[in-house]
Amino acid sequence: MDPHLLRTFVTVARLASFSAAARELGYTQSAVSQHIAALEGDLRTELLTRRPVAPTPAGLRLLEHAAPLLLRLDAARADVLRLAAAPPGRVALAASPLAVGPRLLAALPATGVELRVVPPDQVPAAVATGGCDLGLVDGLAAASDPLRLPDVAPLTVTGIGEEPLAVLLPAGHPFARRAALRLDDLADARWLDAPHAGLAPPAAVRTAPALRYDGTDLHALCALAAAGHGLVLLPHRVAVAAAAGVAVPLADPRLVHRTELLTPRTPTPAAAALSARLAAPDPLG
Repeated sequence: MDPHLLRTFVTVARLASFSAAARELGYTQSAVSQHIAALEGDLRTELLTRRPVAPTPAGLRLLEHAAPLLLRLDAARADVLRLAAAPPGRVALAASPLAVGPRLLAALPATGVELRVVPPDQVPAAVATGGCDLGLVDGLAAASDPLRLPDVAPLTVTGIGEEPLAVLLPAGHPFARRAALRLDDLADARWLDAPHAGLAPPAAVRTAPALRYDGTDLHALCALAAAGHGLVLLPHRVAVAAAAGVAVPLADPRLVHRTELLTPRTPTPAAAALSARLAAPDPLG
């Protein structure tokens, strides 16, 4: 299956338009039509209806495979280029918002690093495809268990820290005076839906979100929670540092906030040096 044809198919399906796909890809509309026809001929089935432009059942099935296949190809290209290219002196580091913590701040050199704060689900792909040299990603896990990350490339994954959790509540919340909380206590609570910044509570206790926040600014997220727009689950240090609201430790279930370092197989010398600093044992435990 020709990856160029597959990329054209994904673009047409995403934009629901042959002409829009042609503009985005820099092809003529005729070339886009030829790509789709060639792919359909290879697979011997119709992948897109034409009026309106939409995936057929076979096209929907192909789309399920297309994204990881194309990501793997981009990752392979980036891996080879890292090995062949002259090593740059700067390091681009992708980090999810809650992964920007004391360990990272202590490890950063004075110069030579570009820090890009992105949603957690974008970090593995950023490293795999060469957009960034290293990645820091975070999430909920049982103590000492690794995060469940997408298999986008043969990246080295190193756990670099685990922290206790807390729920950030408005000051007037009935549970604000509790010494600790069980998530079961909050099963009917309204939670902020913040997929790019906060930690989603386990599925067993999720309810309809009170408000959706699409940003990555933790100060804004904490302000929303403190103002009563929904509860949010955070690393204890972040919840305690919030300018408003009350941080109540989470006692059950026994989950932690875990941060992991993602390193490509062939990091540049500058990236390898920063990776070693990030993965070094914490002298404070």
